[in-house]
Amino acid sequence: MRMRKKKNLIPRMERCAACHVRDGFALKGRWRQELMPDAAELRVELGCGKGRFTAETARQNPEVLFIAIERVPDALVVAMERAVELELKNVFFVVGDAALLPDYFGEDEVDLIYINFCDPWPPRGQAKRRLTHRGFLETYRKTLKMGGQVHFKTDNQPLFEFSVLEFPEAGYALSEVTRHLHEKGPCGVMTDYEAKFYGEGVPINRCVGTKIPWTPQS
Repeated sequence: MRMRKKKNLIPRMERCAACHVRDGFALKGRWRQELMPDAAELRVELGCGKGRFTAETARQNPEVLFIAIERVPDALVVAMERAVELELKNVFFVVGDAALLPDYFGEDEVDLIYINFCDPWPPRGQAKRRLTHRGFLETYRKTLKMGGQVHFKTDNQPLFEFSVLEFPEAGYALSEVTRHLHEKGPCGVMTDYEAKFYGEGVPINRCVGTKIPWTPQS
C-alpha cells in the first residue's frame, strides 16, 4: 500500500530534529561514540514504517542504541513523532536504503538487525529485491559482529519459506523458527501491521539468523 503524502512534512520532520540523522554516512563506525557512548548494543531496524515496533522496543531497552532506517519520509516522520512523544533518547532515524548498510555502518559495528514485514516481491524476476535474499543477507554480514543476529517476521508464507532456505546459504544459523508466533497469545512487541494481522487471526512467521563463520560458495 502506497503511503499517503503527509501534510507539513518538512516542518514536522524539523520538529523531530533531535532524533533525525540527516547524514548516516558521516557516522560510519562512530554511531555509539557520537550518539550514545555507554550503549550496551547497537541494533538496526530496516524499514521501520510508522515506528510502533521501533519506539516500544527502544522504550523497553533503554541501554540499547537503536537506528531505524526507512525509505519513505512520510512513514518515518510518524515514527519520529512517536519517539519524541515518548521522550526516547536511545533511538535515531535515517531516511535510507537497506542495500547501503555497509556505507552506514562499519565492520562488526551492529549487534542485531530487525526486518519486519518487508515487501515480499514476487519470486519471478524480483526475488533479489527481497530483504532476506542471500545477496542482502551477505551484505548484512559486513556490518554484523560474529554472533550477531537478524530477527525476521512476516505474514507472507511463501516469503518465509523462501527466507528460511536463504539464511543458511548466506552463513547464518537458524533458530526460533515459528509459523504461528502468536498462537498462544501476543508474543513480543508488534508492528502496526502485525497488530492488525493479529486482530484478524493471520498467523505470523518468525525466525532468527545468527552470523557464524562461513566461506562463500564460488
